[in-house]
Amino acid sequence: MKVALASWNGRISPVLDVARQVLVVDIENGREAGRREEMLPGTDPWAQAERLADLHIETLICGAISEPMAALLFARGIRVLPFTAGPVEEVLAGWLAGTLSGQAWTMPGCCGRRMRWCHGAGGRGRGARGWAGGGATGGVAPPGRW
Repeated sequence: MKVALASWNGRISPVLDVARQVLVVDIENGREAGRREEMLPGTDPWAQAERLADLHIETLICGAISEPMAALLFARGIRVLPFTAGPVEEVLAGWLAGTLSGQAWTMPGCCGRRMRWCHGAGGRGRGARGWAGGGATGGVAPPGRW
């Protein structure tokens, strides 16, 4: 499995839509098996989504994300854990340990009208955050469901 963390200066990038790099981590048997930094196109949502799909990303951990970008990733089967904040290494460790849910990793102010994104699956650890209706197709809200 490949997980990507949108990064900027060692922290989760505050806005995915303009992020320029991701940390791609290969996961085998619940442990890190390798990692590398990959560049992103930056401002074109279609190019961003296509690049992430080309990298075979299954789960993306990021900060804020626009509805159009979320829809593009959803269409490519990429599960998104949005509105995450904190140092990349700590967020990755939390995700691997299944403790990424909750206020400690949530961007300030995101749990108002988007509560279902922040706590949609009951805060049960790795992969629990994200769009509650994502199911097998991914963790991001389908278009028009915000």
